[in-house]
Amino acid sequence: MKMVSNTNIHRTNGIPRIPLRILSLSLLITATTVSAMTTPIHISKRGSSMESFKVMDVLQRANELEASGRKILHCEVGQPESGAPANVAKAAITALSGPPRQVMGYTEAFGLPSLRSKIAEHYLKKYKLSGLETRVDTKQIVITTGSSGGFLLLFTACFDAGDTIAVGSSGYPCYRNILGALGCQVATVKLNAEFKFTAVELSLEIARRANAGEEKLKGLILSSPSNPTGAMLNPVELEALCKVCEENGVQFISDEIYHGISYGKEEATALQFSEKAVVINSFSKYYSMSGWRLGWIVIPPALIDPINSLQQNMFINAPTISQTAALQCWEDDTNAELETHVTKYATSRTVILDALRQIPELTCSFLTGEDKPTETDGVVDESKANIAPADGGFYVYIDLGTSNVSEGYGSVAMCQALLEDEGVAFTPGVDFEDPTGVLGDRRVRISYAGGIDTATEAMERFTAFWPKWLAKVRANQ
Repeated sequence: MKMVSNTNIHRTNGIPRIPLRILSLSLLITATTVSAMTTPIHISKRGSSMESFKVMDVLQRANELEASGRKILHCEVGQPESGAPANVAKAAITALSGPPRQVMGYTEAFGLPSLRSKIAEHYLKKYKLSGLETRVDTKQIVITTGSSGGFLLLFTACFDAGDTIAVGSSGYPCYRNILGALGCQVATVKLNAEFKFTAVELSLEIARRANAGEEKLKGLILSSPSNPTGAMLNPVELEALCKVCEENGVQFISDEIYHGISYGKEEATALQFSEKAVVINSFSKYYSMSGWRLGWIVIPPALIDPINSLQQNMFINAPTISQTAALQCWEDDTNAELETHVTKYATSRTVILDALRQIPELTCSFLTGEDKPTETDGVVDESKANIAPADGGFYVYIDLGTSNVSEGYGSVAMCQALLEDEGVAFTPGVDFEDPTGVLGDRRVRISYAGGIDTATEAMERFTAFWPKWLAKVRANQ
């Protein structure tokens, strides 16, 4: 058979000779591919500068050790051991499986009207807002994708890049991190000797900035009960703080996600004292629905339109299945179940505080309200350990004091050694403290959300670990 030669391909000594134009195109494609492989992906300053959420780093390492077969006692995260209430779980199953099986499509941006009505009723009943019903009108209640979604909505609606927002010197790290990513400036205000941020501290900061010619504060975000300290403002203190904010044009965002978990002290909401304050809450803590990613905010009328637009574009709506199930959160038997959780938290809290009392170096504390560390004019003697009040939430926050740390042997190293050697996960204070200061490597947060047995065994291990660790500290001083 006669072969037909390809007139476009020439051969030299039997070897195909590729036309120049094809060779040039091939080389160009190769060079472009190599360039694409060697050129790094651009990372924004916003993304590269944001600090990690350190407690999640601790959780990741704890999970790695657990996966290797180690028994790990989780006292790092604020995640209730119980999971969602039985009625909530049952409602989710019924909605998904039927009959009839619900579609679980989009809701309106602000969430299910029926859920917003439940939340409004909750405020009227719990906080006795008689005469203040307009502050919890369902039009002003927004269901969010967890409290984290609420933070992003509120920060973008209330503040512009360059605005200065006040936060407490010990506080939830995501406030600082999210505000920074949005281009806001963060003003760190030192807490008082009782680990509180009150109207006194805010007034002093406002006056200091005015005298120094610095930018005015545009906002304040504060949690009560606090993460990590557990300190809680009483109604008088909260009312005074709301007043100072309104008088000075400071937008107050009151983070109340630990409401419902307190130990004998009266809870108050900023809605009782201010028509301009914004309240944020969540189903993650008291309602034990951390992974369901559901929260809410209560906003003044002026924020309705901007929040609506932001929610539509950023999130569309919070998870529909979570909203549907959460309708069961205020049923009588659900409430009874949730109160048993609080009883367990109280027991775990006592277990931890009692164990700390047995450690001589850590006995200087606020445990009784009278047993305070030595202080002069509100300044705590930093050589001594002290323990924050733990009025609410499910954390105990310890300042080890300068006497119980040394270079390279602070709370970060201690928590790492405690996890690796003893299988106990605590969170070092670097997650919660002003990153420009030194307190982060002196402080430790212990979560007791994981149950009584976990708290008991964790403190037994820590009590045995502490003398060995302290000996290393002393040897390095």
